[in-house]
Amino acid sequence: MLSLPNLLTLSRILAVPILVFLLWKPTPLDYLITFVLYCIVGITDYFDGYLARAHGQISRLGQFLDPIADKIMVAAVIIMLVSSRKSSGEPIIHGLHILPALTILLREIIVSGLREFLAGLSVSVPVSALAKWKTTLQLVALGALILAGSVPDQAWVHDVGLASLWAAAALTMITGWDYLRTGMRHMD
Repeated sequence: MLSLPNLLTLSRILAVPILVFLLWKPTPLDYLITFVLYCIVGITDYFDGYLARAHGQISRLGQFLDPIADKIMVAAVIIMLVSSRKSSGEPIIHGLHILPALTILLREIIVSGLREFLAGLSVSVPVSALAKWKTTLQLVALGALILAGSVPDQAWVHDVGLASLWAAAALTMITGWDYLRTGMRHMD
């Protein structure tokens, strides 16, 4: 069913190739355009769920697509920020800061696999409030890192993005452990 919430979710998925294209060989203007698009896409993440609940339009399609949309957007942006360069020639995410990015990517793969396994056992693992905060912090971190490319003379924006990325990785590990612990109860 293509309700407004589902269309918003689909728009997030369709925005990913545009975000990737804009981050391919970005100029400061490309980073700014990417930041604006990224913010719009991030806002739809909130509104698709809100509208689905408010109007009683929660659907299986939406429940399936929403986490996928989040994961592919976060994964694509992380990969592009590892390869994208600031005006100084340094990658946006580099050095030890690749560790929280990698932690986020690996957790998403593990939790997705765990959810698929548990679904085969008819076990539902609801999204926790902490996991929602984790997603929000990831979106803020990546948004700040994208914005940092458009304002290279404002190093503090990049620092905020990196600090938020580390904080998001910490929440990622906590929520990943919670999901894994829940899943272990259903394994032989």
